[in-house]
Amino acid sequence: MTIKLARGVVLGKTIELTEDLGLAEGQEVEVRVEVVPAGKTWGEGILRSAGILADDPDWDDIMEEIYQARKQARRPQMEEE
Repeated sequence: MTIKLARGVVLGKTIELTEDLGLAEGQEVEVRVEVVPAGKTWGEGILRSAGILADDPDWDDIMEEIYQARKQARRPQMEEE
């Protein structure tokens, strides 16, 4: 038994696969169908959200404040004598 995953498009009662499964013509198979959300590809969500704050006028100042706070936290504290 060979299990292959492939995507396809429904055309009436036929599902046209995007790739060849390498099976013989007329081979009987069992099919499990899972709907793929339209217009969503892997990684699209992060790409869409990556620029969400690009037009925020305060964002650069906020990030600079965080950067400076982290920079100070990394410096070793000198002991007072």
